[in-house]
Parts: sequence; C-alpha cells; structure tokens
Amino acid sequence: MNPYLDEDLVALADQARRFATDRVAPGFQERDRTRVLDRDLMKEMGAMGFIAPELPEEFGGLGMGSLAAGVIHEEIARADLSISYINLLASLNGQILAHHGKPEVVRPWLAKLTAGEALFAIALTEPRGGSDAANLRLKIERDGDDYIINGEKTSISAADQADAAVVFGRTGSVEAGAHGVTALLVPMDLPGITRSRFDCHGQRAIGRGSLFFENVRVPVSHRLGAENKGFVQVMQGFDFSRALIGLQVLAVARVALEETWAYVAQRQAFGKPLSAFQGVSHPLADFDTQVEAARLLCLQALWLKDRSATHSAEAAMCKWWAPKLAYDTIHQCLLMHGHGGYDRGPMEQRLRDVLGFQIGDGTAQIMKTIIARTRAGREAVPA
Repeated sequence: MNPYLDEDLVALADQARRFATDRVAPGFQERDRTRVLDRDLMKEMGAMGFIAPELPEEFGGLGMGSLAAGVIHEEIARADLSISYINLLASLNGQILAHHGKPEVVRPWLAKLTAGEALFAIALTEPRGGSDAANLRLKIERDGDDYIINGEKTSISAADQADAAVVFGRTGSVEAGAHGVTALLVPMDLPGITRSRFDCHGQRAIGRGSLFFENVRVPVSHRLGAENKGFVQVMQGFDFSRALIGLQVLAVARVALEETWAYVAQRQAFGKPLSAFQGVSHPLADFDTQVEAARLLCLQALWLKDRSATHSAEAAMCKWWAPKLAYDTIHQCLLMHGHGGYDRGPMEQRLRDVLGFQIGDGTAQIMKTIIARTRAGREAVPA
C-alpha cells in the first residue's frame, strides 16, 4: 500500500506502464543513437491523456491533479527518460500558461500541448549564469502593442525541437533583479529566431541547445503574468517540476534495481548466486531502501501541491537528493553487471541520462539554500 496513491491512481499507473512497455521502451536505445524525438509517439501519448493530465478540462487536460501527472511521468521515465521529458515540459509550461496567460491566447496552445501536437521549451538560463537565474540580460522592450526580444538563452531542453517557449527576459533595470523580469509565450517560428543543438552526454533524444533572438517581435497579449513580475510569479511553478524530476530519475533507478536483483539472483559464482554474497546484496539493499524513501518524499510533495499546501522545501529536497541517489544507484547496478553493464546498452544509457539532472533545473547547492531559507528564514540565509 502506498499512502498517497488510491485505486484510481494505481490503475492509471498500470495503464501508463503498459503503454510505456509496449510503445516507449522498444525505441529507447535507437532514439539515443539517432537523437530524434518520435513525434508520432508524442501524439499517441496525448491521445491517451498522458500529457499534462493535471490541467483543467477547459485547457485540454483531465483535471486529475498533480499526483496523476506524477504516476504517469514515472512510468514513461522507466521506459525512456528522454521521452518522459515531454511530460515534464508539458506540465511545467502548461501550468505557467494556464495560470498566467490570457485564455484566448494560451487555450489553442494548451490544446496542442495536451494532444501531443506541440512541444514547449522553458527558456530561462543564459550564458552568463545558470544558478543566478534572476540575473538575466536578454532584453524585452515594449514597442506599442508588441515586445521586441534580443539576446540568447542557452542549455535549453528541446531548444531545436520546440514549437514554442516560455521566455524570460529583462524589462526592468538590472538593479531590479528578479523584480525586473517578464515572461512571454513565444512561438519558435517567428522571424529573428535561430537555434543550435549541443552534443550532450545523455538525454540525447530530447537534446539541449541555445536560442538566439534578434529583434523578435511578440504581441503584448503573449505576456505571462504582469510586466516585471514574471520571475516572481512564474517561478512558483518550479516546485511542481522539481517533484516530477525526482520521480522521473527515481523511476530509472527503480527499473535498474529490478533488473539487477534478477541478474544477481541467477548469475553464479563459486557455486552460488551472486546475491548470496553480502558484498553484492547489501549495497543493492541500501540503495533500494533509499530509493523507496525518496520516492515517497516526491509523492508527498505532489500530495501537498494537490492540497494547495506549502511544499517548496519538500520539492527542493526531491530535486537535490533524487538525481544524486539515482545516479549512484544506477552506477552500482552497472558495476554489478560487470563488463556487460559497461558496454553500450540500457544501463550505461540510464547512467548518462540521469546525470544531467544534477546540473540542470537547479543545482544541489541552490536546492539546499532553498531548504535552509524555508527552515531558518530568508534573513538568516542571505543570498
């Protein structure tokens, strides 16, 4: 029994796992090799209701809550972490659009997003700094009924594949910091936008890259939230995505553990199964224990969100602990498989895929600062 998952959520997870096993898992390694995201598969996910199910029905969602998004997210991630990025980006961007956009502008985009017909990027990070997220230099200037964008975003997931992006830029003075940032919904086919793609270590089907804006004109109606308040208003949504990331990477660790337990139980050495040796079974037991505990923490954060309760500290715990734990767990599983794990295959790909989450979407140091501020107070833990 899981205290956070009722019968309906368990049934939803079972449905998502069957889909992930039958449709997502078979192309796992091929997508890593070709670095091509399967858009047809994305549409299938949309048709099944697996993309941003937490959004209200008026915006194309199912109104099912954050936990529903979480259980689907982890089942897709078990099969392919890169494909589960579709869920992550949809949930993060979807709630930003739904909560802060003009309904007549965002409704068509959200319908495409939930149907798997549009992929969104979140364009926050810039070349001069990632962790100092409010220290933005990309300029957004008002010109009548339009905004004009100039600057660069970098290390953006799905940069070269996204159909639209939530772009953060500076409309106020540099001295204003976070209080001079505005967010815009920007279609990626507008004149003046160019893109690049990096050759990243993992998550290769979704990819990362840079976005370049040169005199890109966007209607004022595409603003998300109030001018100069975009960072303060919109960043609140990152608590949701941090808990989802925790479930995402832990799902990969869980399937690695399942496979490794089965392997060491049947592999023989010195006339015994490998699992008979405590040097093999005890490290796996340690990681299994921690993974189960971390998963409960992630589910708790989503449970709190569904009840509109404060969950910033819990979400930050999910974001710093789960990626490190997942990497360490998969690393141990790879070693247990010997050279078969080190060779190109599912285990080494999983290790590469989860590693990136120790860097992107908030480093461990930033997450621990958030936790400290929550516990001790912001005045006691200055920037």
